[in-house]
Amino acid sequence: MNANSSRSSLAVPEEAILESCGETPLPKLGLIEQVWETNSIPENEISYRAGEAFGSLQLEDVPDGGEIALGVGSRGIANLSRIVTGVVAEAKDCGYEPFVFPAMGSHGGATADGQREMLAELGVTEDVIGCEIRSDMDVIEVGRTADRDVPVVADANAVAADAIVPINRIKPHTDFDGTVESGLSKMLVIGMGKQRGAKIAHDWAVDWSLRKMIPEITDQLLNAVPVVGGVAILENQRDETALLESVPPEEFLDREAELLERAYDVMPTLPFDDIDVLILDRQGKDISGQGMDTNVIGRRPFAIQEPEPEMPDIKRIYTRGVTDVTHGNAMGIGSADFIHHDLLASVDMPTTLINALTASTTRGVRLPPAVETDRAGLVAALSTIGIISPEEVRVLRAADTMHLQRLYASTALIEEARERDDLRVVAEPVPIAFDSGDFATPTPNVVGEADESTSN
Repeated sequence: MNANSSRSSLAVPEEAILESCGETPLPKLGLIEQVWETNSIPENEISYRAGEAFGSLQLEDVPDGGEIALGVGSRGIANLSRIVTGVVAEAKDCGYEPFVFPAMGSHGGATADGQREMLAELGVTEDVIGCEIRSDMDVIEVGRTADRDVPVVADANAVAADAIVPINRIKPHTDFDGTVESGLSKMLVIGMGKQRGAKIAHDWAVDWSLRKMIPEITDQLLNAVPVVGGVAILENQRDETALLESVPPEEFLDREAELLERAYDVMPTLPFDDIDVLILDRQGKDISGQGMDTNVIGRRPFAIQEPEPEMPDIKRIYTRGVTDVTHGNAMGIGSADFIHHDLLASVDMPTTLINALTASTTRGVRLPPAVETDRAGLVAALSTIGIISPEEVRVLRAADTMHLQRLYASTALIEEARERDDLRVVAEPVPIAFDSGDFATPTPNVVGEADESTSN
């Protein structure tokens, strides 16, 4: 029996779900839109602005013709290839020899080819950005922490360069809360540490906590390797590039803390704190480090010694698929209550487990029950939340935890939206339409894309 047929046998048929759950009335769904006021950098200016940010770094100690290692990660950052291309072009104009190294810990299956492929999926290839990509899993130990004697390691290619510049987005992290979370410092500690460094950090974080570890090891790395600064990225609620800023090494921790506060202010979230069923069309490493952003779903069941977010309160989560870019890495799948068979069939378990072992979050990759169809998934979720009428049940369907501007919403939520200035009703509730048991309507879009049919 091959893997696909074996997985197919794990998916519960729709008929069995419907027979077990009995008559479960389904709500009608309409379409709502979150009203956001945002500013973004025009796309035709992004490369120039990124180069400008790099050019303002303190580069006086870098020799003419010196090599500059640019750290680039695996997250789905908007305009990533434009940003990297702008930095590369400016570095060359300044007389340096830039190269990119994957700064993504164990992602890409913890292999050099896998990490190069992840960069390519994000549009970062040598032909596009105009410089060499040196993808290697070798690391060098550059020191040990004072109190705990923890090894501090870094990408061998980066350490050998004349200068290191991480390029990363500042945003809330999914596994912990701290003064610095996901950004330049974490890229140095975990991303630049490759699989070994990521594993060391997450192993020690069980007792030490990443919120305490990252600042301490960042300070040590800044003293041990030639980091001349970083290029920080902020995105707005629509995942558009809102800020590109140079951060000198001596300001890494303080400036990141300030930018993190701004990132929290503009982080897209669900517009309701109390939800009965949340349907997510996809998850993926390009969406969030945990596949589904824990800050959005209010669940962090896999993090040891890290509290879960207080809100929102979601009774059931049904997840339908994974993004292509994630290459079957289903990290965080354990946060769902039910999953579609298509998601189960797409899981690359070796890649997923390596990521989970590295991050010490194995509970996050436990497989939830898989169902054959969307109708079965929705019925299973609704039948396990108590007796709630279709008119009162609170159901949302989103593309993923990153794209939250437009959402399918049940009647009760549509009525609430009418009373709020931050929400707009785009389409009135109609019965859910299915095609062979799966949703007939496409993923809710974002403003600026072509409107989909308003029937569900």
